[in-house]
Amino acid sequence: MIEVRPGGRRRIDRVLSPDYTTGIEQRELAEVRGLRDEAAQEETDLSYLRRVLHARIDIVRAEQRRRTENGSASVVEQLVNILSDNVVGPATGSGRYQTVEPSRAEAHRRHAEALVSDVDLSDVMSLSSAKLDQALRAYTAEEDSVSQRRREVQEVVDRLNAEIARRYREGAASVDDLLAEERDRQ
Repeated sequence: MIEVRPGGRRRIDRVLSPDYTTGIEQRELAEVRGLRDEAAQEETDLSYLRRVLHARIDIVRAEQRRRTENGSASVVEQLVNILSDNVVGPATGSGRYQTVEPSRAEAHRRHAEALVSDVDLSDVMSLSSAKLDQALRAYTAEEDSVSQRRREVQEVVDRLNAEIARRYREGAASVDDLLAEERDRQ
């Protein structure tokens, strides 16, 4: 489960700290943008971890379905279809267009592997039904936890975006200033 540690040093600990957005109305616009960018990076990483977990859940469910239906095609033979099933369907979550790449992809993969350390999905057909059930429960519980944290982070991003939008709407910030900052950075 993704735990938030009050006073912790991880990005998720900072972003989900109750005081992360306290006083944003008085902070400099650049600082508010920096907070938003940090929170958006955390959202991207949590989204990536969710996708990793969804893939593992789909593989386990496919093997369970194959056994129930006495299918002959191995999960490996069906892998492309298994992993693409959710891609074609309509989005059901609160996904957003991501402008950044996951910053901890390898750590997320290891995290998913560690959930069920004695279940090797590379040979899913050799696993007992009990092991598959155990893996599915672990992956599903973790996906629920990650989804909850992701929603919380999205609320933080929304608060920060709302503050930035308010400043533009009320004239406290201007697009001309933003463009000038961009030119200065280049």
